[in-house]
Amino acid sequence: MTGPRLGEAAPDFVLVDQHGRRTTLRDFGGAPLLLVFVPFAFSDTCTNELIDLRDESPLVEGSDVAVAVVSCDSLYTMKAWGDAHAYSAPLLSDFWPHGEAARAYGVFSDDKGLAGRGSFLIDSEGILRWSVVSDLGQARDLDEYRAAIGDVS
Repeated sequence: MTGPRLGEAAPDFVLVDQHGRRTTLRDFGGAPLLLVFVPFAFSDTCTNELIDLRDESPLVEGSDVAVAVVSCDSLYTMKAWGDAHAYSAPLLSDFWPHGEAARAYGVFSDDKGLAGRGSFLIDSEGILRWSVVSDLGQARDLDEYRAAIGDVS
């Protein structure tokens, strides 16, 4: 399955965050958004990546880029992970309909039933400006995030 192309409108989504609040792309108020898909919140690679994102926010000094994480985990799993790691950014559950947002972004793995490791930078107009998809066990590079955010901010 292919996802959106650079320069096209980013697919909207309706997900719930770790507090049970309904969240859509428009809820980020027109600020640039780094949308980060992860397979499982409590896996080692995902945990390390999310902690790095938490500790490096903002990735570019003075940037107004919001960060939101999406997993096919339930909202209860996302809340438990967020509480365990003092993570205040939105942790969005793509649990049901299972993987709908991950499918829209072209990162859902049908054979594994999970979101792949994809990141998407959406500008303030809702246009996809940058993306990277990594292998399941491969962490993404924060320097790539910094460079992409610097180009959009």
